[in-house]
Amino acid sequence: AKDFIEAMYLVLQQDKPDDYVIATGKTTEIREFVRKAFIRIGINIKFIGNDVEEKGIIDTIDFNQFESALGIPPAHLSTGQVLIEVDPFYFRPTDVDLLIGDATKARTKLGWQPKYSLDDLIDEMVLSDIELAKQKKLLKESGFVVRKSIEE
Repeated sequence: AKDFIEAMYLVLQQDKPDDYVIATGKTTEIREFVRKAFIRIGINIKFIGNDVEEKGIIDTIDFNQFESALGIPPAHLSTGQVLIEVDPFYFRPTDVDLLIGDATKARTKLGWQPKYSLDDLIDEMVLSDIELAKQKKLLKESGFVVRKSIEE
């Protein structure tokens, strides 16, 4: 996300408005993104089913890594438990299989280069979500009402 903020800043510094594609030129399946995110907290996830019936389930759990990352034991988790599934509302069976952005124009005209890898981005996102979860837990334990977000 920091790369994109830098790119937006560089676009705004131009004398004339123009269109730019801001992309790394790399592609990653959603499944791989999910695997990488869960492995950061010690959960190895595998996918079963196809299309709208596809689900991500717990294959293995590294209990020490989970507790170290989140500060709580994974007592509520078990092998085979569904952690992620396709929302039929967002499923697009006829979508393009491969999308790769070409940021040549942004690189040449703006001098922009991506600095963060996918793994860097995932680490940042997971750590941020863990901190938010810890804050929410503390608020609840302190007697405050915590409303569900739209993402829950």
